[in-house]
Amino acid sequence: MLLLAHTAVTLTMFGVILVVQLVHYPLFRHVGPAEYTTYQAEHMRRITWIVAPAMTVELGTALWLVAAPPAGLPAWMGWTGLALVVLIWGTTGWVHVPLHARLTDGFDAGVHRRLVRTNWVRTVAWGGRAALVLWMVATA
Repeated sequence: MLLLAHTAVTLTMFGVILVVQLVHYPLFRHVGPAEYTTYQAEHMRRITWIVAPAMTVELGTALWLVAAPPAGLPAWMGWTGLALVVLIWGTTGWVHVPLHARLTDGFDAGVHRRLVRTNWVRTVAWGGRAALVLWMVATA
């Protein structure tokens, strides 16, 4: 059950990050200046309702998989998954949250470019996690 919950939230977040990276973030530049601060604030408020619970469950289950891995699951899989979660949380907290905070003052093309460019780290990390959890399910 633990592995199933972990897989579900990881695959959910992989889907979310793909939509954010390929659709949502690129569209920020098309919001008019008069509406942008409201749009950015609403984006942050609404996306938090989706990502905060899923990321929290993902972190908790990743820790649990390291502490008590299912029988037959190699330890390196749990540790690799946890390392990717730590990378995702780190870049979210230290890079993306501050960039979004800067965008609450209004659209800034340079900040926006940095947001889109650096978000590839999370996109690739969640893609790796998605592949890893599917491998875990096949292995356990």
